[in-house]
Amino acid sequence: MIAIIDYDAGNLRSVEKALLSLGQDCAVTRDPKQILDAEKVILPGVGAFGDAMEKLKHFGLISVIREVAEKGTPFLGICLGLQLLFESSDESPGVQGLSLLEGKIKAIPPKAGYKIPHMGWNSIKIAPNARLFQGIPQDSYVYFVHSYYLEAGHPEEVAATTEYITPIHASVEKGNLFACQFHPEKSGDIGLQILKNFCDLD
Repeated sequence: MIAIIDYDAGNLRSVEKALLSLGQDCAVTRDPKQILDAEKVILPGVGAFGDAMEKLKHFGLISVIREVAEKGTPFLGICLGLQLLFESSDESPGVQGLSLLEGKIKAIPPKAGYKIPHMGWNSIKIAPNARLFQGIPQDSYVYFVHSYYLEAGHPEEVAATTEYITPIHASVEKGNLFACQFHPEKSGDIGLQILKNFCDLD
């Protein structure tokens, strides 16, 4: 079973719908036991970094997520879920993230002719041997909606990049931790293949 963590951060049902279309057994839940017993765990989310950390704290999920990470369960952060895995964000100064990965969440700098939030389809450059992107063609297009972006602390953990005003680390993977700034559940057949690759991880 795949647990989709419910912390009132939106976008949960579209992830659930995508997984169901792949024939996966999944549950939207904030029950610690169900999350800890799951074969895989997904942390989706849209919204503000500080609000999301407050909700995770409110529902007692911070220690649960850390335990999932420590025990080696495959874990996927999506959009805000990627950002929360890091230490902090320009969006919410002084708020500590989950700190499971090293890097900074920075505001996309303004530039004439470009809209923020970055909303739409961008192609990605995929790193060699990235497990989440097996069978995904180089320069595939995926769907982004975000005003803040990841600058990963360790280049070797970057699984995919894109460019929008500035270079953006679009996906990372380290051990059992995987994350995408884009929305695979809204990225058509390419996104479904990425989710399938996650579901198929040992």
